[in-house]
Amino acid sequence: MTLPPCTVSILASVCRGTLRRTCAETDQAVTGEMIIRDLLIDSRLLIHPDHCLFVALASERNDGHRYIGELYEKGVRAFLVSEKWMDRPGTSDEGRKTEDPCVWSGAVFITVEDTLEALQALGAWHRGRFAYPVIGITGSNGKTIVKEWLFQLLGSHRRIIRSPKSYNSQVGVPLSVWRMDETHEMALFEAGISRPGEMEKLEKIIRPGIGIFTNIGPAHDEFFENRRQKVQEKLKLFANAKVLVYCADHPLVSECLRDPAYAGLRTFTWGRGNDANLMIGDIDRKGGQSEITASCDSNEIRITIPFTDDASIENAIHCLAAIIVLEMPQPLAPAGEWERITRYTNAFASLVPIAMRLELNEAVNHCSLINDSYNSDVNSLSIALDFLNQQNQHLKKTVILSDILQSGREKSELYRDIAAMMETRGISRIIGIGRDMVKYGGVFPMSKAFFATTDEFLRHFPVSSFRDETILVKGARLFEFEKIIQVLQQKAHETVMEINLDALVHNLNHYRATLPAGTKTMAMVKAFSYGSGSFEIANELQFHRVDYLAVAYADEGVELRKAGIRLPVMVMSPEEQSLDILLKYNLEPEIYNLHILRLLEETIARNQTSILQEVRIHIKLDTGMHRLGFSEEELAPLLERLTANPALRVQSVFSHLAASEDPSEDDFSSHQIARFRTMSDRIREVLDYPVLLHILNSAGITRFPEARFDMVRLGIGLYGVGSSPAEQAMLRNVSTLKSVITQIKRIPAGDTIGYNRKGKAEHDMVLAVVPVGYADGLDRRLSNGRGRMYVNGRPAPIIGNICMDLTMIDITHPPAPSLPAGRGGRRPGWVLPDIREGDEVVIFGDRHPVGEMAEAIGTIPYEVLTGISRRVKRIYFHE
Repeated sequence: MTLPPCTVSILASVCRGTLRRTCAETDQAVTGEMIIRDLLIDSRLLIHPDHCLFVALASERNDGHRYIGELYEKGVRAFLVSEKWMDRPGTSDEGRKTEDPCVWSGAVFITVEDTLEALQALGAWHRGRFAYPVIGITGSNGKTIVKEWLFQLLGSHRRIIRSPKSYNSQVGVPLSVWRMDETHEMALFEAGISRPGEMEKLEKIIRPGIGIFTNIGPAHDEFFENRRQKVQEKLKLFANAKVLVYCADHPLVSECLRDPAYAGLRTFTWGRGNDANLMIGDIDRKGGQSEITASCDSNEIRITIPFTDDASIENAIHCLAAIIVLEMPQPLAPAGEWERITRYTNAFASLVPIAMRLELNEAVNHCSLINDSYNSDVNSLSIALDFLNQQNQHLKKTVILSDILQSGREKSELYRDIAAMMETRGISRIIGIGRDMVKYGGVFPMSKAFFATTDEFLRHFPVSSFRDETILVKGARLFEFEKIIQVLQQKAHETVMEINLDALVHNLNHYRATLPAGTKTMAMVKAFSYGSGSFEIANELQFHRVDYLAVAYADEGVELRKAGIRLPVMVMSPEEQSLDILLKYNLEPEIYNLHILRLLEETIARNQTSILQEVRIHIKLDTGMHRLGFSEEELAPLLERLTANPALRVQSVFSHLAASEDPSEDDFSSHQIARFRTMSDRIREVLDYPVLLHILNSAGITRFPEARFDMVRLGIGLYGVGSSPAEQAMLRNVSTLKSVITQIKRIPAGDTIGYNRKGKAEHDMVLAVVPVGYADGLDRRLSNGRGRMYVNGRPAPIIGNICMDLTMIDITHPPAPSLPAGRGGRRPGWVLPDIREGDEVVIFGDRHPVGEMAEAIGTIPYEVLTGISRRVKRIYFHE
């Protein structure tokens, strides 16, 4: 059955909005009908303006209404907006006056009181158009894994729509549900909440018939009174479900289900106890696999999964239980019909790990490589292409793509749509792998090459032809694209710094949410972005519309310009020999004394035929830190020079607080702020154009709201280091330094370890050698027990002196008192049984923040982060 199209009038009725197309002369109802196929909430991700409805979401961090003018110019003609915005006489876009909405010819506006509620109403309405089974998944951990594994297990028997990645929020869920259509036979949606009152809204959108509650853990505990309340809130997803799958070994879930509200909900439980519907017996872990034996209704079931960790075993059993419920609805079928279950059991052995993130790495021949090689479907391809499009470091963009499996769509139409997606995003080249890609390759208009198999590609396609480009590798696991990754990825040793770009954006938005409307943000990306990277960080910040970037030296700014960064860039330490190149690349110097100003003026005169008419500069004032900057006594000659030279334009005036994070120095900070006001007022009085003022760094944004002025500077806080425990609790860790164990050694009591014999085995010891040293930026002050690393979450002290490339850590278990005394009367230690060569070692990260390491050696996180060598490979990822 083909469903009727979604028209703007229908959608306006669904969300109880008013439909208007306003003209310059009159305000009248829309009589024409526009068909809507796509919902858009992010102006940066526009692909097809036709048949697209832009939903202008407003939050404490941003307001989608700011981008309506931009989208109108790009061809979008349907907008879901708030009544308050529509009724204003005009709108402001990035501070520039735009046209009044009443003269946007041909635009259709659905006006509502709350655009998020309207989006959710559209999702709920669209969900109601389909009667096929919907499985809803919630819990603290494992939601996405269970969803993806169910897709792997069930996808060969049903055409399934599922939420892309982890689209499980108040915004993500309605967007996921909107993708449902009549070609599907089942839907899998996950739902996540962080606060009470959110799940009721998601339940109305998903309306699952079958529910899965994965588990309950500490995530978002801070927003709930206790763990019981969190379980109660999550269970609201299943208020109208027919059956719920969960582990009976979590008694809190069972207790909460006794609420009369769930009297009509049938449960299907699994666990170790005899009262579970699916009773788990032996779990045999060996050879990297786990064989799970279970019984249900007197029927024995065996599955084997290629994992041995507890989380994967739990997730696999959730999938098995859900399949039993789906295939054997109550009452359970006779034993003879259990063959319907066995057609799935063998498939568990082929489950593949789920890459929960998009990774950006360095690649051969100055290329950048985006690794998203665990599956291939249209939804996740769209997300990966958007991430590819954010990268500006290379003009050329190549996609290596496998066949799209299990789409449920007619293939010629599917590949035409994919070709259009790539053409719209400016993809330079497509390399297709698979029989379907070969067959339908003609629909791709860009440069192209096609191969039937991955091995054929590797045999016949010259890797040397990849050069100075960004490459997205996106393929179903069947095609073994990890072979391609191994060939293309830049070789590096096993110590890496992982940079969580989602955490970076979270921190940016945290600070933005505290700022008054119109306050600009300058992001500090000097010193290799505090050790986090160069253009990779700048690309992300540019995509998320920060107003300014700041670097220390001109060569850092040049690197950004060559990588496609278009944002204004302030250079904080301009040098005489760099002024020519600074002008060439349109970089904006900090001017801190008359000498550097004179040198700049001479440079401008020397280059006046090849530069812009105005050179933008930033005036640094010394208000008490006494590092760089003009004093009050130097303002008069400064102003005389500024007013006499029309080639100079002061873009901003700023200063630096010496102790913004220290409450004991608040009087001095307040004195600095007052002095800054006085000095900057003198400059503003003389100049006949607006000038931005800024003095606050990350700590100051939180502690001195009265001094936010026109712009603030985000530094260490952007990278996840707060100035107080309260602020730290609101930030997310961005950088994780990790390595691996290359060798495990048993050391007898009394032997020494490392250079100068500084490490000594006080008892029989087991140590691990880790390939990271002071050449990687690991401070030697961490030697001899002062520092520690973490293996499987357990601390392992550093033993002996840190070497240039290697460090030794003690992984000995504390000796048990019952053990017999060893040599010298000491009891021997023993190695942790779950530690092996090749295991991961965390040096600092989410659970062990860099601040702990800095404190151990009496320094600050800045020094630790900026000290990590560039030879340590950076891996950038989106969760």
